[in-house]
Amino acid sequence: MRKLQEARLPSASAFDYVIVGGGTAGCVLANRLSDDARNRVLMLEAGPRDRSPWIHLPIGYGKTMFHKKLNWGFYTEPEPTMNGRRIYWPRGRTLGGSSSINGLIFVRGQREDYDHWAALGNAGWAWDDVLPYFVRSEHNTRGASRAHGGEGPLWCSDIRHKHELIERIIAGAHELGVPQTDDFNDGDQEGVGYYQLFTRNGLRCSTAVAYLRPARSRPNLHIETDAHAAGLIMDGRHCRGVRYRRGGVLHEVRAEREVILAAGALQSPHLLQLSGIGAGRELSRHGIEVVHELPGVGENLQDHLQIRLSYKVGKPITTNDELASLYGKAKIGLRWLLTRSGPLAVGINQGGLFTRVMPGPGTPDIQFHFATLSADLAGAAPHPWSGCTFSVCQLRPESRGTVTLRSADPFEAPVMRANYLATETDRRCTVEGIKFARRLAESEALKDLLVEEYKPGSKTQGDDALLEFAREAGATIFHPSGTCKMGSDPMAVTDERLRVHGICGLRVVDCSIMPTLVSGNTSAPAVMIAEKASDMILADARSGQAATGVDLLPEQRSFSSARVRTAAVPAGPA
Repeated sequence: MRKLQEARLPSASAFDYVIVGGGTAGCVLANRLSDDARNRVLMLEAGPRDRSPWIHLPIGYGKTMFHKKLNWGFYTEPEPTMNGRRIYWPRGRTLGGSSSINGLIFVRGQREDYDHWAALGNAGWAWDDVLPYFVRSEHNTRGASRAHGGEGPLWCSDIRHKHELIERIIAGAHELGVPQTDDFNDGDQEGVGYYQLFTRNGLRCSTAVAYLRPARSRPNLHIETDAHAAGLIMDGRHCRGVRYRRGGVLHEVRAEREVILAAGALQSPHLLQLSGIGAGRELSRHGIEVVHELPGVGENLQDHLQIRLSYKVGKPITTNDELASLYGKAKIGLRWLLTRSGPLAVGINQGGLFTRVMPGPGTPDIQFHFATLSADLAGAAPHPWSGCTFSVCQLRPESRGTVTLRSADPFEAPVMRANYLATETDRRCTVEGIKFARRLAESEALKDLLVEEYKPGSKTQGDDALLEFAREAGATIFHPSGTCKMGSDPMAVTDERLRVHGICGLRVVDCSIMPTLVSGNTSAPAVMIAEKASDMILADARSGQAATGVDLLPEQRSFSSARVRTAAVPAGPA
């Protein structure tokens, strides 16, 4: 592997674009914006380089799930709707961000998700508008088609070998009226089948691999890792740059054109709030001067709550069995070395299902991830018996949470409240999803293979008991979104070009801009958002507009004195 460029910034260095966050979206932006040699681009990433082998082995996310350096390891506040539990929220803290530690699942969402965004007043975000950006990003091993790309940087690969458990699940779903599909990503999700994964030749294809590696040798692209953003440099309502800490030293870097927040749905709103952009009452409570009253910052938080049902399997065909002995581990290691296949190459979740369980017309409202492994929680040690997991989640929750300041300390995590299961619709859909999972497990195709329901267990009966199980055992499926939502209503934070309302020189480009959560995994949509944003950013630059779409004054067009400044500060918390 070639050494990643990480140039030390010269003492008088100016950049056109400063990207805050080297994660899923940030790596896409770094590639696309630096493709024009005239653009000087700096990308700041709080975590280290993506050198760990556990990042690149697909099964390795079991190791990175609780990794102290590669994972932010956030927790929500005690959730009243979840029996007072604090829910663990892993987020990637390395180049590639969460695309370097996630479950690798390639899902775009439904056509209707994006058409709804457009119907809310966000021109240019309907399915037909965003599909070309999905296609542009994609290198599908099946080749190019109407709905898929064959030449993009981000590899999407089939699972090469069928698994008996997944085949039985597909057959059982047929009994329940769910059709088989080989493509969850053409806009119509309904069906059951194998997921495609973000892998290439048995290795993870994160956005750091797909987008950053090809761009890293460009002299106009600078990458700073271990660079923790502390806030934005504001000149009135004009964002001029970023403050960040690296090695116990506080730096200031200024942007001639734009600062782009790509720090994710938890940290992008946090940085806005730290910089005086948000709800004035909340900012003043922490002694932060209000630069711009924008009450929607940190509101509208949405996430998918997964409910995991685990089963004992009557045949030794699961990943639990393969990992149970040194011989089994050696066997799967040899299989990967020789054929780039097997558990090391595909991770845990191989099969998926999208269907509808709520009454009335509409599109699928629940999603399943079928894992050939069982454990007490995601990332924990496998059970010492043959096991599998049915993870079900409601696709479009109505419940909304918040991200708010804990203090004015930029290195202290924000306060996160998910507010799961706060509405009757969410509670009903979750219970119906669990009941569907049980019907599937009891189908003719599966009932002789799944010999015991380990969790929640056969004694858990009735809607009230199932809801209590969801409150006690439910967990994130790692899709926080919506906290800097796009729109034109009073609670919107960004416009349809992802420019922060009322602020010049500042955009947000990550899942926080989603007005409503997409129906499925969020990695592919994050890439699409960054692909589309890069086109808008470059188009605005050609037209001589700032990030607010307002023509720049002559004195605003050049910051020849822009430079990185440093000052010694206490190291503080990591």
